[in-house]
Amino acid sequence: MVLSRELQVLDLKFVPFLDHSQILERISELGTSINQDFENKLPLFIPILNGAFIFAADLLKEICIPCEVSFVKVASYMGESTSGQVEEVLGLKTDIRGRHIILVEDIVDTGLTMSQLIKSFMPFQPASLSIATLFVKPDSVQVELPLTYVGFEIENKFIIGYGLDYNGQGRNFRDIYQKAD
Repeated sequence: MVLSRELQVLDLKFVPFLDHSQILERISELGTSINQDFENKLPLFIPILNGAFIFAADLLKEICIPCEVSFVKVASYMGESTSGQVEEVLGLKTDIRGRHIILVEDIVDTGLTMSQLIKSFMPFQPASLSIATLFVKPDSVQVELPLTYVGFEIENKFIIGYGLDYNGQGRNFRDIYQKAD
């Protein structure tokens, strides 16, 4: 599949980066790993809204072991970068004590959002805590995280599509686009 050409979203231009078929192929591989690692463990998937909703939906289609799903919503991005401040918008209502938790994130940039979220979960004593992220920017990560399932390692460029947005727009694109230089 050929990605469409350059896109304009609000005041920024974006160019093709990854097409939908590449994304789905990698998600299938992640699902296989999770199925093997969590067989007979009843993992609890916790997608981080808003960005991870499309990735989580496609990842969960690849999971064939018994599991459960709950959601949290946090906000930390303003425009093209993270604010470094995590605002919990919708909290977890599921008891996680003794559970195998898999946090599902769209992208790990600085890692500060995920680090704060993990700190808020640990007092509830989960049996284990893993992160499944579609994207990570290794050169931007500022904290150590249990990034067990990583779809793609990418450069420190701003991307949109497949759930990732720019000021609320672009989440609906099935492909990934990066900000034009």
